Amino acid sequence: MAFDLPGFEIDEFVRDTLAEDLGEGLPGGGIDVTSESVIPAEARFAGVMDTRDAIHVAGLPAAEAFFRALDPDMTVDILVEEGASVPAGTDLMHLRGNARAMLTAERSALNTVQHLSGIATMVAEYVAAMDNPDCTLLDTRKTIPGLRHLEKYAVRMGGGANHRMGLWDAAMIKDNHVLVAGSVGEAVRRAVAAGVSDIICEVDRIDQIEPALQAGATRLLLDNMDPPTLREAVAIVDGRVPTEASGGITLETIKARAATGVDYVSVGRLTQSAPAADIGLDFTPL
Repeated sequence: MAFDLPGFEIDEFVRDTLAEDLGEGLPGGGIDVTSESVIPAEARFAGVMDTRDAIHVAGLPAAEAFFRALDPDMTVDILVEEGASVPAGTDLMHLRGNARAMLTAERSALNTVQHLSGIATMVAEYVAAMDNPDCTLLDTRKTIPGLRHLEKYAVRMGGGANHRMGLWDAAMIKDNHVLVAGSVGEAVRRAVAAGVSDIICEVDRIDQIEPALQAGATRLLLDNMDPPTLREAVAIVDGRVPTEASGGITLETIKARAATGVDYVSVGRLTQSAPAADIGLDFTPL
């Protein structure tokens, strides 16, 4: 199954992750000492990866890449589509190949699928709780260093959408930028003067809305506002730019925020705090 994420090199990720687990470059490192001492080199396994939780699936192509990196001839059958909602007990992948390769790649493959499926599953829960097709759930930049592309991919698999991918693809003017610039309006004007096309401006007070819009903000992030204040802010904006609710939004509070008329709700915990899914891999000697 193809796994092509712009800006992300799956082969490099697999190589570096396996090297970390094998201790490459460390004294005595570079081998799976348990598998190489216990499992004959010619031994072969059949493997079944299954989920013990009800999940939204994400990361199976990455898992396949781990196994193929160590046994290019391994037979790998991915049984469910990425983003699919499956019940506990569902088989996700069948494997047949070199036993040592399977055992060495096992933890790296499982860690990846557990983490990404955990994110996708939490995202799906938030989308369901939001219960509003007119409002889009967004992630944030609160990601584990080195895993942003994978984690944001998992958000999409759960039914959410991505905010900025990084510092480069849009300006986001927050309180510290305003502190240096002197005002919301001045901060936005500086971004406009620099030729930035997408300018998201955070406002946490109603009186900041008009100065941000007049200066040229292309989207407003309405930070830490309760539902009545959000509704007031949306009315003032009156469709001139998209609006986003953000700040401490939980599974219990997202529906009320989304119902205020904002275009987006962003939630940092989707990538920051999602629990890993319970996914296992069982082997049978061939």
